[in-house]
Order: sequence, then structure tokens, then C-alpha cells
Amino acid sequence: MATFVSVLSSSLANVALPKLATVFGVPTTTIQWVSTGFMLASAVVIPMSGFLVGRFGSKRLLLLSVIGFTIGSLLCGFAWNDSSLIAFRIFQGLAGGFIMPVGMAVMYTIVPREQIGSAMGVWGVAAMVAPALGPTLGGYIVEYFSWRLLFFVNVPIGVLAAILCFALLKESPTNKNLKFDIPGAILSIVFFGSLLLALSKGQTEGWGSLFIVTLFYIAGTSFALLLWVELTKKGPLLDLSLFKNVRFSSSTLISGLLMMAMMGGTYLMPIYLQNAQGMTALDSGILLLPQSVAMALMMPLSGKLAQKFGLVPLALIGLSVLGVTTYELHRLAGDTSHLWINVLLTIRGTAIGMCMMPITSSGLASIPKQHINDASPLSNVFRQVMSTMGIAILTSIMSSRQTFHYTRIAENVPSTSEPATQLISQLTGLLAQGGVDTATATGSATSTIAGLMAKEALVRGIADTFFVSSIPAFICIPLMFLLMEKKKPKEQPVEQAKPAPGTGTASVESQGGPAAGPGMKGPEPVKV
Repeated sequence: MATFVSVLSSSLANVALPKLATVFGVPTTTIQWVSTGFMLASAVVIPMSGFLVGRFGSKRLLLLSVIGFTIGSLLCGFAWNDSSLIAFRIFQGLAGGFIMPVGMAVMYTIVPREQIGSAMGVWGVAAMVAPALGPTLGGYIVEYFSWRLLFFVNVPIGVLAAILCFALLKESPTNKNLKFDIPGAILSIVFFGSLLLALSKGQTEGWGSLFIVTLFYIAGTSFALLLWVELTKKGPLLDLSLFKNVRFSSSTLISGLLMMAMMGGTYLMPIYLQNAQGMTALDSGILLLPQSVAMALMMPLSGKLAQKFGLVPLALIGLSVLGVTTYELHRLAGDTSHLWINVLLTIRGTAIGMCMMPITSSGLASIPKQHINDASPLSNVFRQVMSTMGIAILTSIMSSRQTFHYTRIAENVPSTSEPATQLISQLTGLLAQGGVDTATATGSATSTIAGLMAKEALVRGIADTFFVSSIPAFICIPLMFLLMEKKKPKEQPVEQAKPAPGTGTASVESQGGPAAGPGMKGPEPVKV
């Protein structure tokens, strides 16, 4: 419940950004910090969760994180201007950033390993369905209620989650002698903060701008120093030695690539529906709802299916279906049927639910319980970085392909062409009949054609980007074979001969000697 409300809050706010920009009278670049600030604050505190769990206990940290997140939600609902809202969102991210990694660590600590697949499937409903459910719920709230309800809706769920954490969870063992890795903490904050900020702002600021290049330089330098500090220090903040575990490393990499592939539909489809087909935020959210339902229904079953049929066969089917359905979305046109989109996205959501949590669970299940608190932050922060990187890459590709297609369309449809001239004349005549003067009517007609060209270029750019977003899913398929479990050699059963009645003897066979076969004289019994 805590994981669900923390992830849902992020997707709810993303839907409301245009509304918030209008309410506060600020440009989009300013109000985007409502989302960017929360994302950065959540990411930079994740590496510290392992130390804090070991020092203070998982129950205490999770409880405090849920309470802090709930207070932050309440403050966001009472925000009086854009600056206060951004500040409260950053506080909300700092407090709630521990919820997902600590929640995952708690799951692996309290659930038996043979049941972890099913348990993580239930947990995955909260972690993965909330981003898909956010546009629907957020669009409904923005259209029919106040934007403040987007944050107030978190409060009762957060309060209930805090009560349940306090009442039901048991405290984990703590070590009061743990020392905090200050250099590692500073370097991790600088690295993840600068990297995620550069990825999220690269498209608006320009990838070659001094600001973005400087951020990448800071990220690269701090990453090199972070590796040196963490690999040479005793008791590091991030235990990078866990990546020596091939199963954990492979699982983390595949999960990150899977997040990039998933972002294709989650991020691009609302843009297509709203900008290309003219749907409202609510209508597009309702259209995307079956995908969320399919994902939610599949995730609890995925753990049981993985136990029955094996992880690799299940994941290979899910990844193949995800790759094919994402690739098929590159056929989008301006008038694509909603039924076709809905069916394809529902199948795609089922595939994501089938493979996401079993893959993540497989890597963490290979880590000993005493190291789960260190492994969970590494897994979560890597997925956060890959998710943000996926959005940045897809946005950049979409923008460049849109420009490319607009140029090609403009070359093929010059204003001197006969079809263009006829259309301009028809539109000019219609506008002139409405009382518009000839010059204004001609300009409006030309602008209309330019708008149609821009819309077609956008559709083609989004379609090309869907093609690219299918590539990570196909890359994951050969990597899955790294998660195959090695078969243990079967031990030959050793048969023991029965001692002779009335004697306290044991045969040599019980000590590893050969058994007497038909027609053979058995070995002499040895007295014990």
C-alpha cells in the first residue's frame, strides 16, 4: 500500500502539469520542477536506505518514510504558489524515496524464498500498475475536481499504510556500530542528481548546451570517484561487490532495459492520443485503463507460473510478446482505430505483467538475506536511472524524427503544387463566406495546411520512436539465458543391507561397499 501511493503520486502530478501552469500563471519549464524535483529527491536518497535499515531497522525507516510522505502530500495540497508546491514536492520525495527500496527489502526478509515469486507479484501490482493507472485517475480529478485533490487523495492511503506498518511489521535486527559513509553519500547524491537532471532537462535545454554538458561532466567525474571510494572503503554506502553475482547483475540489467521498453507505451501513447487524435487527458486515460487492468491481473499469477514452468520460458514468452506488440505500434497513423490500440496495449500489458517481477525477483533471490538491504537500493536506483534515461532518449528521438518528417513532407508538398493550391483556395473561400477578408482567409488556410503537416509529422515521429522502444525488449531475450539455473548433479541413492536377525551387525554396504546381486555371495558382516 505504501509503495502504491508513493508511485501513484508521481504519475498523478505529471498529468496535472498543464493545469498547474495555468493556475499559477508560470511557464511550463518552471512547473516541470513539480515532477523533476520529486524525481531527483527520491532518487538521491535511495542509496542511503541500506545503511539506514541496518542502523535503525526496516520497520522504523519505512514507517517514518510513509509518515513523511503523507505530511508532504498534505502540504502540497495546501500550496499557495508554484515555489511552495515545488518545495513541498521535494520534501515529499526526500521522505518517500525510501518506501520502494525498503518495502522490497522487507518483502525478501519476511517471505520464505519458495513463496517470494507470488509475493513479489502482488507487490509488483503496486510498483508497476500505479504509473499506468495515474493518467486515468489524474485526468478525471483534473477535469472534474480541484488539482489539490491530486495530493489530498494520498493522505488517507498514507495514514492507513502507516497504521498497518506499525501494527503488522516486526522490527529487523539493527547494528548500532555501523558508520555512515559520508564521502560515498556525497558522491552518490552528486552523481545521481546531476545525471538524472541532465537526462530530464536535456531535451528542453539542448543536449549540446553548456548546462547539460557541465552536468554530464560532473556526473562522470563523481561516478569515477564514487567507484574508487566504494570499492576501497570498508563498509561502503553502496556495496558494489554484489554485482559479482552474475544472476543479480543480469537481473538488474534486464529489469532496467525492460523499464526502458515499458516507458515507450506509458510515455508516448498519451502524447499520441492527446496531440494527434485530440483526446482529453481523461479520455486517453480511460482508453489506457485496460492495459493497467491486464498488468494488475497478470502480476500476481506470474510468480506462480514461474514456479511451475520456470523463469526463463515464462520471461522469454513475455519479452517476445512485449517486443512484437511495441514494434507493431510503429504502424500508428492519424486515424488509427481505438479498438486496435486497446487490444494491442492490453496484450502488451499482459506481457509486462508476465515477466517484470519474476525477473526482478530472480536476481534478489540469489542474494543472501543479510545482504538484501544492500541489494535492494542498487536494483531500485538502477531502474530509476534507466527509466529516466529511456524517457530522455525517446523524447529526443521523437523530436528529431518529427523534424525530419516535417521537412520531408514540406519538400513533397510545396505551396506551388496543384493539390495544395486547390485546398488553400477552398479553405479561403469558406472563410471568406464567413465574413473574413481575403488576406486573413488566405493566411488562415495556409496555417491550417501547416498544422496538418505538423500533425502528420508528429504521428510519424511517434511511430518511429515506438520502433526504437521495442529494441530493449529484444535485447533482453538473449540475456535471459544468464538467469538459467545450473542443474545440480543427482546423487545416487545408497541402499543399505538389512542386518541379520538377532545380530547387532551392519553390512559393508552401509559403509559404501558393493551390494550383493543375484547369484553372488554377499560380503561378510562386520560387527559394530
